[in-house]
Amino acid sequence: MISIEHLTMEFSSRPVLEDVSFLINRKDKIALVGKNGAGKTTLLRLIAGKQLPTSGNIAKEKDLAIGYLPQVMMLTDETTVIEETKKAFHEFHMAQSMLEQINSELNAATDFTSPEYTALLLRQEQLQTLTSHFQPNKLEGEIERTLSGLGFLRSDFNRPCSEFSGGWRMRIELAKILLRKPDLLLLDEPTNHLDIESIQWLEQFLANSSSALLLVSHDRAFIDNVTNRTIEISLGRIYDYNVNYSHFVELRKERHEQQVRAYLNQQKMIQETEDFIERFRYKATKAVQVQSRIKQLEKLERLEVDLEDNSRLRLHFPPAPRSGDFPVIAQDLMKAFGEHTVFHDVNFTIRRGEKVAFVGKNGEGKTTMVRCIMQQLDYLGTLRIGHNVKIGYFAQNQAALLDGELTVFETIDRVAVGDIRLKIRDLLGSFMFGGEASDKKVKVLSGGERSRLAMIRLLLEPVNLLILDEPTNHLDMQSKDILKDALLAFDGTLIVVSHDRYFLDGLVNKVYEFGEGRVIEHLGGIYDFLRRKNISSLQELEWRNNDRPATGHPTTIDTEHVKSLPNTRSCATTVPSEAKLSFEQQKEQQRQKRKLEKQIAETETTIANLENEQQEIEQKLSLPENQTDTQLFLKYEHIKHEIEQRLYEWEIMSGQLDELSATSS
Repeated sequence: MISIEHLTMEFSSRPVLEDVSFLINRKDKIALVGKNGAGKTTLLRLIAGKQLPTSGNIAKEKDLAIGYLPQVMMLTDETTVIEETKKAFHEFHMAQSMLEQINSELNAATDFTSPEYTALLLRQEQLQTLTSHFQPNKLEGEIERTLSGLGFLRSDFNRPCSEFSGGWRMRIELAKILLRKPDLLLLDEPTNHLDIESIQWLEQFLANSSSALLLVSHDRAFIDNVTNRTIEISLGRIYDYNVNYSHFVELRKERHEQQVRAYLNQQKMIQETEDFIERFRYKATKAVQVQSRIKQLEKLERLEVDLEDNSRLRLHFPPAPRSGDFPVIAQDLMKAFGEHTVFHDVNFTIRRGEKVAFVGKNGEGKTTMVRCIMQQLDYLGTLRIGHNVKIGYFAQNQAALLDGELTVFETIDRVAVGDIRLKIRDLLGSFMFGGEASDKKVKVLSGGERSRLAMIRLLLEPVNLLILDEPTNHLDMQSKDILKDALLAFDGTLIVVSHDRYFLDGLVNKVYEFGEGRVIEHLGGIYDFLRRKNISSLQELEWRNNDRPATGHPTTIDTEHVKSLPNTRSCATTVPSEAKLSFEQQKEQQRQKRKLEKQIAETETTIANLENEQQEIEQKLSLPENQTDTQLFLKYEHIKHEIEQRLYEWEIMSGQLDELSATSS
């Protein structure tokens, strides 16, 4: 489909991409990864035709349709959401009009051997191929499904685009690109402005799409679920792996170790050769050998290694002062802006030491709740902040609030007090702002660098309640992992607003879901919540189908009753018990039982292995020399969480098996 051959791209004589060659095939779903500044966005722009390479060639199939979503784009304000989205089909409507005209000309033709008639037939075939992907009578439905999947309400469809934030308008552009069904999708950080539910919808859309995909994202769970091939850009070169991201990480580690060994061996050989030349340079009896070694070095192709940054972020929150048992208590809380009620009748209690997540669609009140807790907004009801609670707050726009004219050092120097002022350089160095980087002006920093700088300010005063609103925006995967480890070790209370499932997994033990003006508490981690949410949605769908009246109009459903049903399960395994099962139904039921029995047995084996590993770590932790081993403790917590997840899966599958067995008896 696309052939990239010997591609080189230079900026100010510095090669970003150097002699890059690879193919993109029709069914490829590729994750494009690499450090910030490695050239990922540049490569997307080159393939999209937005830039020209310094040298090399990008060969594309004729009439290849490419959909490109950049990180930043110019957005229109003059149309409604539905009008703007319908522009996705502008080319289709033009092609359809041209096809009608060509069909009319062909019907009127009399000379079937002329070159003009042959050209019309060829053009007719091209236009039929172009329009075959679309069904005119289903376009309205596709628009509605896509906008809804990306988080828009029906009431939003006729609102002017100018009423929406930049993030929501980016969703409109993404909807237009997806609706065009191009041969190749080039997506640069598409999840930056999406909530968890919209990300899950986009995952399913991309996984089922016939379009090839080249994707840049820092959302590890997203790229793992969508891609089947990984291309890494490192030192201007590419490394191509036919595996998803998680498997790639393992293979990259092996490759890096091999590169380092080869590099060190070559450096040793170079040093020995140079020592020989220096030692015998002026001895006539060794002149031939010396010249031979000199030529050997001249011809040698020097190896390069993308050495890992040893100045990596070392993030550690200060010990949390002890607070009261209940840092935050909300009772009958309500917040409205004019006639719009954001949430109402909210009741929850956050205990000391808990780590909780606020999740839900954008605009449902997560940040509003945070600002109420911070006493930045007024509200109705009761919101009590506990005894001796000291809050550290990282806002969504924290990085943007920094003064661009100050240097990195000045930014911290202005807020630091006491002895910490003597250690500012050390502190900046631990956040990868060592040396000259501390004298950079804030306005030239990348988004990730600004986020790190804003995080430093948060560490300057010990707190016992951390409130982080989208803290991982603009952070690369390595920085996210480091922040997550630091939060796991934090001994205070944590409230985090995030849509990054991988980041939240294992970090939080309670989830508060914001939606439809309500806040619902879910015990367990983020994947426990998502599983229950999916099962609940399926059962709600079944409930609606079963209770549909004869008129064909849906009835009003008490969704809270649906959500409260015990041991909710997927409706796919629900079998009518009163009706007599046909032979085919019995056969399908037996197949489902065998599949469930196999899955249960595999899960039981996994749980047993994890429990054995847990016991081994417990024995190690009981030894005095291991009681301060943070990595060992984190591994123990990870295994503990994994066992809980597997037990939850086992419980669901066992319930499904019991239900199937009951209907067949």
